[in-house]
Amino acid sequence: MDFTLDDEQTLLQDTTRELLGRCYGTETLAAVKATPRGWSEDVWRRLAETGLLGLGFAEEDGGSGGGAVEIGVVMTELGRRLAPEPVLDAVLVPGGLIADVGSEAQRRKLLPAVSAGGTLLAFAHTEPGSRWPVVDVATRAVRQGDSWALTGTKNPVPHGDCADLLVVSATLPDGGVGLFLVSADAPGLVRTPYPTHDGLRAAQLDLRDVVAEPLGDGDVGDSTVAVRAAHVRAQAALCAEAVGAMEEALRITTEYLRTRRQFGVPLATFQTLTQRAADMYVSLELARSMSLYATMSLADGVVDPVVASRAKLRVGRSARHIGQEAIQMHGGIGMTAEYAVGHYVARLTAIEQTLGATDDHLRVLVADVAGHDMVEVAD
Repeated sequence: MDFTLDDEQTLLQDTTRELLGRCYGTETLAAVKATPRGWSEDVWRRLAETGLLGLGFAEEDGGSGGGAVEIGVVMTELGRRLAPEPVLDAVLVPGGLIADVGSEAQRRKLLPAVSAGGTLLAFAHTEPGSRWPVVDVATRAVRQGDSWALTGTKNPVPHGDCADLLVVSATLPDGGVGLFLVSADAPGLVRTPYPTHDGLRAAQLDLRDVVAEPLGDGDVGDSTVAVRAAHVRAQAALCAEAVGAMEEALRITTEYLRTRRQFGVPLATFQTLTQRAADMYVSLELARSMSLYATMSLADGVVDPVVASRAKLRVGRSARHIGQEAIQMHGGIGMTAEYAVGHYVARLTAIEQTLGATDDHLRVLVADVAGHDMVEVAD
């Protein structure tokens, strides 16, 4: 299988890298994260103008028609620069659900505005006390005449603090999980925003008889399969973002070893440190391979939770190894807020915990072993 990017994908990579490179350095990033939203509206506008926000949507729905590979390329560059713009949380995941489940009228009305950066979405699915992969949806949907009303609590909702429109999951009266559109200013909806430990934003949503529009044509149906597929795509995107962050964390560490002097010589002179840096590189390449595996599977139309768990497990282990070693080899400076490497480790830790931690995915894969045939070694 050829993993080489074609000319258009290479151009996309270069364009994204150049755009984010002009916008973000360590000081600029810190200043942007300190703002109430935690990300730059100017950068968001540039991403939209370049067509990057529309990559996950078909051209007839107002998107730019990119696929899994193109999304992976962009997410890697976002990870490389630690760009805080909510491309995954406000566009790809909730927008992908609208593209999959929404009616033609809903797609044509909403997705062009999302691609243009004018409408921010959020997916409200996780609830207090739930743990991936099992999310017990306690939020209830009740029909009230010709409309629906939702009651429940959603937390955490990534970037739910700034969303204009919410895609909310709720248990239907006859069972199953339906998806609904809720305006951010709907009566009965209370948003409680808070920062996450990696400097991004999330919110708790409390809904009390909030009027909602069903996502899709006609009667509301069970959207469990669509939600599972959205999680698989999100996990692949997170893996790609983590690869970009790990690449930069390794680059910063090796540069530090070359320039920092101890006992009159560069740290790179010490063989033990160079061997540990080499081990970091091996972890990075293992993660890159599994991230590509997940991305190429999606590109081939295979939306498999097991593939996503394999990738997330490997990427999570690599992220922890590279993050810990990067901090350790920098010494005390690695923990300071003024130095970049600690911020990369914080983001890698958050990615590792999002949509299933490493141990969660290991349990999923162990449970799946029984479904495989016995492998025997031939004489």
